[in-house]
Amino acid sequence: MNKNMKILIVDDFSTMRRIVKNLLRDLGFNNTQEADDGLTALPMLKKGEFDFVVTDWNMPGMQGIDLLRNIRADEELKHLPVLMITAEAKREQIIEAAQAGVNGYIVKPFTASGDSERKTRKNLRASLKLSFRQKFALFKRVKG
Repeated sequence: MNKNMKILIVDDFSTMRRIVKNLLRDLGFNNTQEADDGLTALPMLKKGEFDFVVTDWNMPGMQGIDLLRNIRADEELKHLPVLMITAEAKREQIIEAAQAGVNGYIVKPFTASGDSERKTRKNLRASLKLSFRQKFALFKRVKG
């Protein structure tokens, strides 16, 4: 897996962005940038060559679900893996995110220690591995 993949962390709470950034760093991923909502994130995604997005759902401006829909509707971005880390745990919202094309879904809150941290790290690692496999498969099809 490419530990240098470029990851955008989108959350309106700086503390949550820091927690996710630290978890990613603990997994060996140091190439991260941050945005505080979807309105800030979307132009960054269109300008930069990001490999992965981690986003919250509830944010001012543009919510994470709308950011996800914009990503999936954009020809250049639609293959970008998106992991949602959110307090939205209702079945309907999880289904909505899945139908919108989310690649992974982690429910907050999670703590920075104990079983919850291990589970969160495991989910992040699995989502990142899936991202890498999908990118490689797409590259093989295009190069093919």
